[in-house]
Amino acid sequence: MTKQMIFVNLPVADLDRAKKFWAGLGYEFNPRFTDENAACLVFSDTIFAMLLRNEFFSTFTDKEITDSAKSTEVLLALSAESREAVDALVDKAVASGGREVRDPTDLGQMYQRVFEDLDGHTWEIAWMDPAVVQS
Repeated sequence: MTKQMIFVNLPVADLDRAKKFWAGLGYEFNPRFTDENAACLVFSDTIFAMLLRNEFFSTFTDKEITDSAKSTEVLLALSAESREAVDALVDKAVASGGREVRDPTDLGQMYQRVFEDLDGHTWEIAWMDPAVVQS
């Protein structure tokens, strides 16, 4: 069976600025799906975010693009390998111009921090105890 892939499409005000932000966090882009209108941000071999210039994003929908500074349409969650990896990624995001939007959540078996990227998209970064996840 072929693995399903997910491509989350996100509008961005400034594509070059968004690419620099994510590259600064250690992520890469797939050049085959990156051009002057879009950048394919790679999280894994099956998870991608398509960062689309607002004008280009609007060609895929007749609806108004949500102003992420005023409302939330989606919360994006990424797993991390450890609590330290959660802290490292969120600290990098904040140092690169992102904004931490909540205090860390520590439930013992799960640790989470949340930041907004430069376009106001909300990213939840979480570590979960593998013993709890597998049970």
